[in-house]
Amino acid sequence: MDKKTLSKGLIFAVLSAASLLAQAEDAEGKGCGWGNMVFDGQRGLIPHLLATTTNATSGNATFGLTSGTNGCDANARIGYGGRSIFAMNGMLDNIAEDMAKGRGEALDAYATLLGIEVKDRDHFAQVTHQHFAEIFASKDATGEQVYHNTLAVMQRDQVLARYAKQPA
Repeated sequence: MDKKTLSKGLIFAVLSAASLLAQAEDAEGKGCGWGNMVFDGQRGLIPHLLATTTNATSGNATFGLTSGTNGCDANARIGYGGRSIFAMNGMLDNIAEDMAKGRGEALDAYATLLGIEVKDRDHFAQVTHQHFAEIFASKDATGEQVYHNTLAVMQRDQVLARYAKQPA
């Protein structure tokens, strides 16, 4: 495996792990489903991944939400109390650097995170490069601001608009 492929794999793994950890808990730090019940009170990456995997493979959290069992409460407020995934390991800085150049591994990982198909990633890199100043509107832009600005730029582009999903 070459260095470029390994690097892309590591970026994807970091983003995937962050996504899994964000799904494992609700705003109060207590998730629902058998996985969260089995690993209740434990900390660390492994218990979180195992709890999330248990919930995902059995569908018990979905059942729990519809039936009010398994520690699930559909009336609870959904929230996120963690850090932006872009803040992890300087990812936001890497995305900014690659976007300013119009190419790069972090920009490819960002496109993957946004669900952009391989055939449209070069176009994504070109468009985000052209709109860099709009996406990174200030030197202190947060990951959330960059994300929302990226979606706004994508919505105005004929090719990328289909990938731009604004959160509710």
